[in-house]
Amino acid sequence: MGSLILVRHATTAASASGRNLGRRSDPPLADAGVELAKRLGATLVAELAELPHDELRMISSPALRCRQTTTAVAVAIGLDPDAIEIADGLLEIDYGAWDGLTAGECRARDPERRAAWESDPYETACPDGESGADVARRAFAVLGPVEEWLAAGRARCAVAVAHNHVNRLRLCDLLGWPMREYRDRLSQEPGTYNLVTFGSGPPVVRRVNAPAG
Repeated sequence: MGSLILVRHATTAASASGRNLGRRSDPPLADAGVELAKRLGATLVAELAELPHDELRMISSPALRCRQTTTAVAVAIGLDPDAIEIADGLLEIDYGAWDGLTAGECRARDPERRAAWESDPYETACPDGESGADVARRAFAVLGPVEEWLAAGRARCAVAVAHNHVNRLRLCDLLGWPMREYRDRLSQEPGTYNLVTFGSGPPVVRRVNAPAG
């Protein structure tokens, strides 16, 4: 079975403060995030030591916070950073008018839309932004072929570094849960990773929201 390590980028100032950080903003990692990315790299070295991986790919969202995290992991595992594949489809949700706001500020600004979004973020779009379904369509178009590649070879591994909504949507789909519940049933902290294996049968989710050492 091939293995997918699905990572959320390390800490930014926005993620530390609880503010929405979508595809419209492109800040770097905070100092603490840089250190977290290094710890994550060391953790994934140990994880990869237990996984067959004659072939290894790294895929990243083009957001700076993801590219910095991916580069730190690549250096740790001995992969040339120039080999990192950049995929626009893995960008974070477009929060639209809610970008940069806290949850409380979103509720105060658009109480009815926010209530609808919290009830069903998969079908409800952020004002002037995206829904979970919009994110899933573009992200799954990237991850699906990678997962097919993994399923075709036992000694294959891919590390994909993406975002909070992207990761929760993909995991919710793989677990067969109702997509409207992706925010309620799954958590993705900065600098955590998930491990899913693919083969001839259904995918097996082996780790969720696993922390760096």
